[in-house]
Amino acid sequence: MNFDPKYLNMTAMHDWELYSKSLDTELRECLDEGRDVAQYEALCRAVGALPPGPVREELADILFKALTGAPIRADYPYVEPDDLGAIRAERPEAWQEFPVPARDDRLRDRIRGAWLGRICGCLLGKPVEGMRTPDMHELLKNSGNFPLTRYMTLEDLKKTPRLAERWTRRAWADSLNGFAPSDDDTNYTVLAAKGIVGRFGRGFTSDDVAVAWMDCQPKNAYCTAERRAFRNFVIGIRPPQSAVYKNPDREYIGAQIRADYFGYINPGDPETAAEMAWRDARISHVKNGVYGEMFVAAMLAAAAATDDVEAVIQAGLGEIPAKSRLSEAVRTVFGDFKAGLSEDECFSAIAQRWDEFKGYDWVHTISNAEIVTASLLYGGLDYGKSICRAVQTGFDTDCNGATVGSIVGMMRGTAGIPAMWTAPISNALDTSIFGVNRVSVDEMVDLTMSHMA
Repeated sequence: MNFDPKYLNMTAMHDWELYSKSLDTELRECLDEGRDVAQYEALCRAVGALPPGPVREELADILFKALTGAPIRADYPYVEPDDLGAIRAERPEAWQEFPVPARDDRLRDRIRGAWLGRICGCLLGKPVEGMRTPDMHELLKNSGNFPLTRYMTLEDLKKTPRLAERWTRRAWADSLNGFAPSDDDTNYTVLAAKGIVGRFGRGFTSDDVAVAWMDCQPKNAYCTAERRAFRNFVIGIRPPQSAVYKNPDREYIGAQIRADYFGYINPGDPETAAEMAWRDARISHVKNGVYGEMFVAAMLAAAAATDDVEAVIQAGLGEIPAKSRLSEAVRTVFGDFKAGLSEDECFSAIAQRWDEFKGYDWVHTISNAEIVTASLLYGGLDYGKSICRAVQTGFDTDCNGATVGSIVGMMRGTAGIPAMWTAPISNALDTSIFGVNRVSVDEMVDLTMSHMA
């Protein structure tokens, strides 16, 4: 029986669910992976320009096979495996061990700082997620908040009327009612605690993560690579193939924002934190998309045991392939910092390497990892300065604010986060997780402590 196209409503489907809408992203991704696909550029444009329908999707299917099956160029300089054993074999030779901290009140306070740091950093960046820096900086300057030093408010937004209509429906700090709103950057941390480790234990598998995703949140809670992976789970495609099949977003930032809990529950043990992050990341990501989650998880595990920012970053680099694009990018930022580049010069260099007006650059793991790294280095363990620089720089503002806030919060503890940041949330966080809804920070800290080895 032939399929009747009248029952296919492609206009009701998000671009993340239509592979044919993302052929330009697939081409860019394959080029960055080193695949010999330049000859397909015109064909990708032509197919993507066709009217929506079964024919376009069938042609896109053929292109998927051609693009992702193309050989790696002989001159490609990077070594980027997906298998955990191969990843570990490609780590840098330098190795640093960290003391495993006692499970005492000091560690508990660090964990609480990490949770608060993540939530508040996310809240700072959430209102302007998707806003490019010319507009954001105009908003900040019009409201006397440039450089960024505090939460942005609805009153601030009203001072730039041309932006107000589009951006009013966001979580501005002065519109909160004593809790932080639901966001994917915090949903994933709670989901890891309650839906993954809480349900399957520390030995959870990648298949367990896929089950947790389907059981715990609606499809619309997932974006980019995660939405594509979710679609793959539903039609029976299991990890790790779920990360590859019709998923041109496989090196985007989504896995990097899921890392935190695996660092929280492995204090002083970056290797185990990174291994758990690998199990989680491989359901939706490959290569640098996976490394981003391993990098952040390892940094957080180290941050629980040291106050040395440079050592924390090196701990993250120590768990990913030394010849990967992510490692090269982080080391470039680190080198600029050590060479004495000013803060503005370093962030300007990042903006020159990546074009925030291109969606691929804006939401890629590597561009945002560079911002995270620079914000940690130039922030000097000052919580406010660190998250503000991460957000003010643009790109994925809530993701970077959350990750930087989590790491600095872990290193500084609760007292290191001024009350101006924590007061608006009143120790409470909303989620979109089925059966969970609102949680308290203290509840999540208790659960985190119980999941440590």
